[in-house]
Amino acid sequence: MRGRGARSNATGRFEGQQREAFDDGWTLDDPEPEKLETTVQAEKAKVIISRNDSPDVGFSSSINPYRGCEHGCIYCYARPAHAYMGLSPGLDFESKLFFKPEAARLLEKELSKASYRPEFIHIGGNTDPYQPQERKLRITRGVIEVLTAFRHPFSVITKSALIVRDLDLLAEAARLQLTRVAMSVTTLDRKLARSMEPRAATPEKRIDAIRQLTRAGVPVTVMFAPCIPGLNDHEMEAVLERAAGAGASGAGYVALRLPREIKDLFREWLESDHPDRARRVMSLVRQMRGGKDYDDTWGSRMRGQGPIADLMATRFAAAKKRYGLDQSWGSLSTARFRVPPKPGGQIDLFRE
Repeated sequence: MRGRGARSNATGRFEGQQREAFDDGWTLDDPEPEKLETTVQAEKAKVIISRNDSPDVGFSSSINPYRGCEHGCIYCYARPAHAYMGLSPGLDFESKLFFKPEAARLLEKELSKASYRPEFIHIGGNTDPYQPQERKLRITRGVIEVLTAFRHPFSVITKSALIVRDLDLLAEAARLQLTRVAMSVTTLDRKLARSMEPRAATPEKRIDAIRQLTRAGVPVTVMFAPCIPGLNDHEMEAVLERAAGAGASGAGYVALRLPREIKDLFREWLESDHPDRARRVMSLVRQMRGGKDYDDTWGSRMRGQGPIADLMATRFAAAKKRYGLDQSWGSLSTARFRVPPKPGGQIDLFRE
């Protein structure tokens, strides 16, 4: 499918019947290739803050305004979750999307509870909160408006330049030490980015977004994620250098993860778009994962193990220090949290 990441659309693992398209030999004689339309459906959520106890992700509370992601990144670790919707982690994940229209209202309701205690919230821990549909749906902006009004600390991760639309809110939150942004820059190669992340912003636009955010006073971390041995790992230093030049003050990386259906989707993509290095890339990945496509062991699933993983970590630490991306920011403040008074409501004398 032109402009899509996955090369197949196998049925989700929970379905009773398995279906998968195959080439019957007639495709080349068809007058036009099949066009895949994106559909967007409202999801009736009961709560908006998700909580986890993972020791690897760095946050325990998150908000995900969307399910599925039109960016179509072939490596996306969120793809397997689409199976819970009765859909394929393949093409369905990037074309059958869900959004939470009541996100801002649900968040305001939860933050207003007398029992609520503020803690850092991460926006976009699953799929990108600034994917293309956000331009008109504005679900993420609504969430940030609520968090800013409540003086609640939060962070955002994205690979979309659309985030600069909300500079007014983010700059105000940053001034109050309430926010920081992580911008994912996986490659500086436009051709590779178009293939690997077909509907995401170009590398140049992401670097420019870092520049605009930092000029507005918003702290930015560049995420080199995923780092794929034999494919983009040679760009690690160049990406960090460009991001630092644009004003980023922190950096992180994650080694390629291939849980569940992603391993097959990623292999299909490699063999289709990069047949000359498909075998080598997968060999290097297995060398980082104890001979398997993926190892989900806590503590090592984000970095891998073995000599290749160790070299990756050593290079990253050296580049991070070289380009001044090892600055300490400290914790985002919860001290300013308060429930804003409602229009015409009674003032609370006992809570700021």
